[in-house]
Amino acid sequence: MSGTSAAGARKAAGVPRADRGRIAMNRWAVLVVLCSSLLLVAIDATVLHVAVPAVSEDLRPGSIQLLWIVDSYPLACASLLILFGTLGDRVGRRRVLLFGYALFAIASAVAAYAPSPGVLIAARALLGVGGAMIMPATLSILRQVFTDRRERAVAIGVWSAVAAVGAAVGPLVGGVLLEHFWWGSVFLVNIPLMAVSLPLARWLVPESVGGAEGPWDVLGALLAAGGLCGVILGVKQAGDGALFTPGAVVPLAVGAALLVLFVRRQRTRSHPLIDFSALARPAFGTAVGCIVLTVLALVGLALIAAQYLQLVLGLSPLETGLRLLPLSVAAIAAGLAGPRLLRALGPRVMVSLGFVLTAVAVLWLMGVGEQDRPGVLVLGFVLLGFGLETTLFGCYESMLNEAPVRQAGGAAAIGETAYQLGAGIGIALLGSVMNAAYAPGVREARGVPGEARADASQSLGAAHEVSAQLGGSAGEALREAARQAFVHGLHMTLLVSAALLLLGALAALRLPRGTGGGAQEESAQLDGPPRQGGGPADERGAADTQGQGPGPLLQGRVTHS
Repeated sequence: MSGTSAAGARKAAGVPRADRGRIAMNRWAVLVVLCSSLLLVAIDATVLHVAVPAVSEDLRPGSIQLLWIVDSYPLACASLLILFGTLGDRVGRRRVLLFGYALFAIASAVAAYAPSPGVLIAARALLGVGGAMIMPATLSILRQVFTDRRERAVAIGVWSAVAAVGAAVGPLVGGVLLEHFWWGSVFLVNIPLMAVSLPLARWLVPESVGGAEGPWDVLGALLAAGGLCGVILGVKQAGDGALFTPGAVVPLAVGAALLVLFVRRQRTRSHPLIDFSALARPAFGTAVGCIVLTVLALVGLALIAAQYLQLVLGLSPLETGLRLLPLSVAAIAAGLAGPRLLRALGPRVMVSLGFVLTAVAVLWLMGVGEQDRPGVLVLGFVLLGFGLETTLFGCYESMLNEAPVRQAGGAAAIGETAYQLGAGIGIALLGSVMNAAYAPGVREARGVPGEARADASQSLGAAHEVSAQLGGSAGEALREAARQAFVHGLHMTLLVSAALLLLGALAALRLPRGTGGGAQEESAQLDGPPRQGGGPADERGAADTQGQGPGPLLQGRVTHS
């Protein structure tokens, strides 16, 4: 890798052998701690879905405020992932992780007792900052600790399965709490997890830095944060039907310009935050692109599905969480089976088949309607969960395998940024499709005053409120028209998602066929200095970089305090 010196390699090899042995023995315990971090972030990302109606009833946010209550978390998180991922490479990934834990706990307490929509939006943004500290740290430490690809595949499978557990636990915990407590209790579940995670992480997780030389590029990190924030903000504004308004065009233009400046700055610096030449491998770029497509196609469906189950079928928050449980259980199974599937199929076939299976599941779910069809929902959610997790597992494993160890934080930040960017674009795009299909059906409702139709066309939740105010036959007619329009919008959204997933299946054909290749494994990190001459270590290095050019010499430092 450019910029890596022989002195840096000797520094990586000079880690005390006692520390290297302790890290090797504790790597599975480290995985448990990292997974608890991921569980925390995953719960917070999903727990609010079932609480949105309760939040709306209590705080009475406007439509824009409600959107920001949901979106401020992913916006803040996605904007700052590169900043904190690369900062962790310089100052210590565990240190950034622990700061993220602390901030996450504080923000959770503020969100739980937020007296107004503005305070809740600010607290959600702070949660996003904490998430931006935690997410790349977990992946980069995992990449640092698990140097053997087979073990790393198992670790990623467990990591992915825990993410699915978080997705399952979030709605369920939220539903249970909402049955007995106020909506703020959904944020308090973070605090007990923090009380356990902080001391365990301080005790078990090894501190690691990337070993990069030169100062941290503060200006470059701010350019990346500002650029991502502008692009995602513009996309969200465009998704609200304001595509050609200054509120969408200006942030998109400014964000894109800042990202161009960031990339150009990194390419000209001797010590960049992210070495794009080293991360420009086709497999890395393809894996990142597939993550965007996967999340873009599906993340909006989670919110739409929660609304469908609660507002169309009339299920309680707890019942909604239980209905979504098969999706998460299937995702857990796919994450645990991921390493075997990867060895049997290879990244290209595994990710492509995952995309196709997920597209089939999405098309199957078009069989749902105004009446409850539990069998269709269960089978569709099982196929959806298994296909989604299979795709994401293959993408993350390929991405981490291609990432140099010394830039693990930056590489993990790119992957997580892709996830969050896909989530933002997906909510905007699928939300736009849903609104375009839903609103006309409500405006054409017969026997309903024109002003009521206009108000109800904003969302299905608004339609329920307006119909309750109208009452009588007019209210019932409006409610029925809104349900029909929402189901029609759901079907159109599913078709768009299926098309995006099939596009992803084609894109995945650029991934490697087998599991060989990728970035050279850093055996010196745990096993001591590399051998000289034509020994087995050299043969492994040649095999690892076969077909990939000279391959970077990776360096890093790990300590345990």
